[in-house]
This record gives sequence, structure tokens and C-alpha cells, in this order.
Amino acid sequence: MTESELFKRLAVALAIGILTGIERGWHTREEADGTRAAGFRTFSLSGLFGGVSAAIASTTVPEILGLLFIGFSSVMLAFAWLEARRKQDFSATTVVAALLTYALGAYAILGDLRITVACAVALVSILALREPLHRWVASLRSEEIRAVLILLAMTFLLLPLLPNRTIDPWGVLNPAQVWLLAIMIAAISFGGYIAVRLFGDRLGIVMAAVAGGLASSTATTLTFARLANDEPGSARVLSGAILVAGMVMAIRVGAVATLLNHNLLIPLLIPLAVVIAILAASAALLLLRKTSKERPALHMANPLELGTAIKLAIIISVVLLATEIVRERVGAAGVLLIAALSGLADVDAVTISMARASSTGLNSDLAAGAILLAVGINTLAKATMAASIGGRGIGKYVGAASAAAVVGGIAAVLIR
Repeated sequence: MTESELFKRLAVALAIGILTGIERGWHTREEADGTRAAGFRTFSLSGLFGGVSAAIASTTVPEILGLLFIGFSSVMLAFAWLEARRKQDFSATTVVAALLTYALGAYAILGDLRITVACAVALVSILALREPLHRWVASLRSEEIRAVLILLAMTFLLLPLLPNRTIDPWGVLNPAQVWLLAIMIAAISFGGYIAVRLFGDRLGIVMAAVAGGLASSTATTLTFARLANDEPGSARVLSGAILVAGMVMAIRVGAVATLLNHNLLIPLLIPLAVVIAILAASAALLLLRKTSKERPALHMANPLELGTAIKLAIIISVVLLATEIVRERVGAAGVLLIAALSGLADVDAVTISMARASSTGLNSDLAAGAILLAVGINTLAKATMAASIGGRGIGKYVGAASAAAVVGGIAAVLIR
């Protein structure tokens, strides 16, 4: 390592200590000097000490770094114990932060600077967000903790056990990849649920609609339609919310499809953009009009359940197999028929299946056409659901906007 490189890395080690010291110093700013186990100066020196220790170890023997870390840890623990006895405050946060600051200072010399800086940002963020994190943990419900555990089990327990190879005669069904796609959709759904929990009461029906569109626009449509049936005077605002959920669904479809196969970006971009623009404009017209009705209450159930994820994985597998079999025996018309039938209930399975199939042999234009067909069918199906459950008022608004969006999307496909 050159001298300039060493100076740069030592500067990063010192900067990590300063950054952590600023946060810790601000946190204990009301305490008198000499009454804290560690403050701004101590943390700044800790980062630099870690860097110097690693530099010494790299030019002598590696064991030096371990011995110096043990010595540093002992001193920090001793002072933290004395402070805890005086204050009767037994929090270990400052000690752990100091040890991590030292370790990051050492890693700045020995490892990748990008990882070092990322870890330092994570450290300071966790320290600075103490109060919001504590409030968030206190507000957790048992079903939310269970949902997080399910997601972790799906990702880190079940996924490694599944074979990462095709197991069907057509060479399209990879259990590990299918399950990974189910995890992705489940995570998006849970994110929508959390968004409702965090922002629903503050931003009202629009935020709930956005979160519902991330989780399931079909389920959100049914929920809002039932609310409209109970509150006929809120049909306009609830219709706008349904259209917002449909707009988010279209954005999600485009994002997922292009993430799985970037070749779908061009054929999907303009038609989906037209659909999104029409739905957004219609929703804005409905939501911006003042209404004397109170904001309807919204209650969304936790969407992340193991049974739901398994069902989604099965649907994805069936659509993948059916698409490949029909493509071989019938051709493009069969693929579009599958997409249309699947779109009556859900667009996620069709989007994922077509994106995966287009990366393994299916024509990209045909895959994009199938996805757009599913989006169109699903949009019209939701308008029909809204009218049948929510009544004439909500059916009129949602039906007109949905029909305009579908016609606009068809025109965009034909013009392209």
C-alpha cells in the first residue's frame, strides 16, 4: 500500500469516528464534560485508533490487531461500567457503537472502502433513529412479527432447499426461481401493508390506494367497492382511489416485467404509460373535487401469509407450464388466451410467467402483448366488480375511466 493510499484510508477511518462521535455527542449534549464514557472526541479517536491498529498489523503480525482490540474493548467496558453504576443506566448501545467504530476504522485499512462507508452510514442511521425505531417496535402487532418471520423463512430456509434447476420435460419450471418470484411478490405485498399502517391515517385514502395497488389492486377494488356500498356519498373519492390502485398496478407490472427481462421495456413502455396517464388523470379529477363526506375508514388485512405465497407459486408454475405447452402446440393465440383468462383474477402470475418465458425462448413482443392483454382484462374485470358490488355511482366513474385507459392502451399498441 502506497503512502497516499494509506493516508486516504486513515482519513476514512477518522471520518467514521467523527461521524459517529457527532451523533453520540449530540445525544449526550446536555451532560457535563468528563461524565460520559464516550463522546465526540473519544469516538473520533476510536475510528482513527482502529485504522492505525490495522496499519500496524499489516506491517507486523496480524495478531497485533486482535490484542489492541481486546485492550480497547476492556477500557471501553470499564468506563461504561463506571458510568452505568453512576447513572443506573445499563444501555450497551454506546459500548457496541464504540467497538464497531474501532472495527470499521480497522476495516477501512484492510477492506473495501465502499463496504466500510456503507456500514458506517448504517451504524449512524441506527443510532440517530433511536426514538422512531423504539416507537415502531412498540407498535408492532403479533401478526406483523409473524409475517416478517414467514418472509425470512421463505427466503433463508425454504429457498436454499429447493432445486435450482428445471424439473419438467419442457425445461421451464425451476422451483428455486419460482419460489424466489413468489418471495418478491410477497415482499411487495407486505410493503404495501406496512405503508397502510404507517401512512394511512395521515395521508388518507390516496396513500391507502397506493399501498393497496402494491399489494393487490383487485383486493383493494373489492374493499373500496364494499365501502362505497355502505357510504354511497363517498363514491367519487372511492372511485378515484380504485383508479389510483389500478395505476400503481400498471406501474408495478412494468417494473417487475422489465426487471426480469429488460427486453420487454420497449414494447411495454408506451402502452403502459398511456394507461397510467389516463388512470392518473381520471383519479385526479375525482379526488381533487371537494366533498363534505368524511374520509372512509380502511382496514386491510396482513397480505403476507404462507398459504398465499404457496398458492402464488403454484399459479406461477401452472401458467409457466401452460404457456410453454400451448406455445408448442397452438402458437401465439394460445398464449394470449392463457393471459386473458389469468388476467381475470390476477396480473402478477401472468407478468412473471411471460417475462420468464420471454427470457427462455418466447418472443418478446408476444410476451409483452400477453402482459398488456392481462392488464387490460384485469382493468375491465375490476371495473365490473366495482359496479356490481359498489353500485351504479362507483361503477360509472370506474367503468368510464377504465374503458378509456384500455382503449388508449390498445391505440398505443396499434400505433407503435
